[in-house]
Amino acid sequence: MSNDTRLTDAQARGVRYARELEGHLSWLDTFSGTALGVLAVASGIYTYLGVSSLLDENGAMSVFAAIAYSVAVSVGIFVFWSYMMRLFPAVRTAQARIGLIVAMGAGSLAIVAMSSWLNAAALAGSAAVEQHLAKTVQDYQSSLERAHEVALTAQSLERDVARVRQSFEDLSEQEAAGALSGLAGRGAVFRVLRQKAAELSGLEGQISAQTPLVESAFVEGNAILSRMRALTVEPGPVEARSVEFSEQAVRLAGLITQIRQLSVAPLVERAAQDLAASVVLPELDSATEQGRTDQAATISSVLEVLAQRATTLERAAQAVVALQPATDVTYTPISSADAVILYARNFVPSWAGAIAIDLLPAVLVFILAITQSAIRGGREGAAVEDTLTLAELRAALAAVRDVETAMTAPDTAPPPAPVARPPAKAAE
Repeated sequence: MSNDTRLTDAQARGVRYARELEGHLSWLDTFSGTALGVLAVASGIYTYLGVSSLLDENGAMSVFAAIAYSVAVSVGIFVFWSYMMRLFPAVRTAQARIGLIVAMGAGSLAIVAMSSWLNAAALAGSAAVEQHLAKTVQDYQSSLERAHEVALTAQSLERDVARVRQSFEDLSEQEAAGALSGLAGRGAVFRVLRQKAAELSGLEGQISAQTPLVESAFVEGNAILSRMRALTVEPGPVEARSVEFSEQAVRLAGLITQIRQLSVAPLVERAAQDLAASVVLPELDSATEQGRTDQAATISSVLEVLAQRATTLERAAQAVVALQPATDVTYTPISSADAVILYARNFVPSWAGAIAIDLLPAVLVFILAITQSAIRGGREGAAVEDTLTLAELRAALAAVRDVETAMTAPDTAPPPAPVARPPAKAAE
């Protein structure tokens, strides 16, 4: 009983499908290596630019180091993806594919770590540094405005001091008219009231003298901020602009500290504490015992009022002191690579391009794997002789004829030459 080795229609279609895919792969293989090399070289170029931005020196050794690193990256990318494109489509077991996928993931992470972030630094490094400068300007502006706001709030204590001073002056006028102690004139009570009014007047003058200083520092700070904003958008290398930006930042930080020190709230708080504690009581100058008793009682009432006003003034000053101070801002120069990482979410397209140029071959690996799987599926169930192409069949027949010819050909080698023997000696 003979076995029927003929292909079914489905198997024949599968074989034709597999041969068609193999033809496409053969054509794609002619330039796949070149394309992979171009991607690797392009990544190496951008890696070189990124490494150059990290090196402090521009000497021959630094250039050589950057070139060596970029060449190593290009070779590593090319070799890694060449391995993946050849081996991953060829394996058939699930365990082998899982192992290669894990290896591909580890290799991709290594490529991102050694190349992609440097590529992103080359693509968007200058813009990222400018972003850092702009953010620093915003931080300094917020700090300057907050320091100025707190200083102005402290300057508003001048009105509270003026109100208390005016109240003591009014009381002194009433005492001069005899409305407080009943003794008209400028006696002991009058002198106590005038003493405190003079102290408050001096404090008011100190506060008033600080106002021009606060405004002058604020105006100068805004001028520095304007220059810093201009430096963030000026044309030219960002490294040179960063140097001047750093100088302006130091000046502005000093001005912010100066404005914070110009706040008069601590001064008013201490003056309010001393207002009631440091009272020089004059000698009672009434001619009669009853008058002196009235003066003493009036002075006691004045001291109570003085303590109340001092407490009110002290609380107002403490409220200003308790305000949230301006945030301390320090400008820290950073490299373009560090800036790209720090502000990565602002440069997503650059990061996507930098990673894509390194990991794009992964897509080719999966395409090859899918295609090879389809080729194996098309040949499933077909015998080896049924999958031979016409060229392969001709080559096989030619090889068979060569073997048969070699096995059946007569021995045409010439017979060996006779060995010459010396002539026999004649018998004696």
